[in-house]
Amino acid sequence: MSQPPYQGWSAPVPPPPKKRRVWPWVVLGVVLLLAGGCAALIVGVVNEVDKETKREITVTYEVTGDAKDVTVTYSTYNEEGLSQNQVTGVDPPWRKEEKTTGFVKGGTLVVSTGASGGTVRCKVTADGTTRTATASGTFATATCDGF
Repeated sequence: MSQPPYQGWSAPVPPPPKKRRVWPWVVLGVVLLLAGGCAALIVGVVNEVDKETKREITVTYEVTGDAKDVTVTYSTYNEEGLSQNQVTGVDPPWRKEEKTTGFVKGGTLVVSTGASGGTVRCKVTADGTTRTATASGTFATATCDGF
């Protein structure tokens, strides 16, 4: 008996399809998520800073005590920078209010007695926070700040 021709031979088998690598797509997805999250965080921070710089507060400066001929120096911090004023010959009580906006808001109050001495108290209230200080004697100084 004769054998059929080409016995033991088979048709060539095509190579298996090349597998696509998944990891580059995973890395790309993670990078895009991180970039989007960072962008959202930055936008949120910029928005909050902008709101804070536009928010207006009132700074209240007060001087009390029994000293006469007091020197009062008050500074207000706002979007234009530092505004400083001085009033001399003050007999307490004394009070002043200033409106301020900007990223840094608040003020400082310095009260000094003269040669006649006495006691002075300073008080600064800014954005719901109050700070006080007291000084007694000749040429004594009390300093308060509120931010």
